[in-house]
Amino acid sequence: QVQLVESGGGLVQSGDSLRLSCAASGRTFSTYGVAWFRQAPGKEREFVAGIHWTGTSTYYADSVKGRFTISRDNAKNTVYLQMNSLTPEDTAVYYCALDRQRFSRTYHYSAAEYDYWGQGTQVTVSS
Repeated sequence: QVQLVESGGGLVQSGDSLRLSCAASGRTFSTYGVAWFRQAPGKEREFVAGIHWTGTSTYYADSVKGRFTISRDNAKNTVYLQMNSLTPEDTAVYYCALDRQRFSRTYHYSAAEYDYWGQGTQVTVSS
């Protein structure tokens, strides 16, 4: 059984920064890719950022490229999402998710390609 626990969300103003954390347990975390998704009220869940199991390859949605940075610390079984220059459009519940495939080196943008999810952490950006 895998558990993912997100933390670090909160209420900030436009232009501020936040760092989200996703702590994992129960699986060989270091051999799986991880992604962040987000879901705003009334909208579909959307891909935000992903990182391969190696930590050397990252990929982003166009809407956050240049502002968000995903990273991982396999020694701590934790993935981070550094979010800078936040705007009200970034307001959503943010989820981390674990890739279905071990040792994958492909880019997975669909939620269907991830099989374990955290409970989410709310990020609210006021204007």
